[in-house]
Amino acid sequence: MKIFNGETFIIDKKGKKAAAVLPIKKYEELLEDLHDLSIIAERRDEPTISFDELKEKLKKNGDL
Repeated sequence: MKIFNGETFIIDKKGKKAAAVLPIKKYEELLEDLHDLSIIAERRDEPTISFDELKEKLKKNGDL
């Protein structure tokens, strides 16, 4: 294991970076970001509405 600029890496026999060691909090944040991006990708082709339409819909449903 080597530390470069405060970041920890596992290196191979040739000294090349092979893996990164992350604090668990950072790892969990990255997993959450990946999950969010996958949802965005799945919903890419869904129809959209304007912000004003959304506000009216929320008011009508009593959510705003």
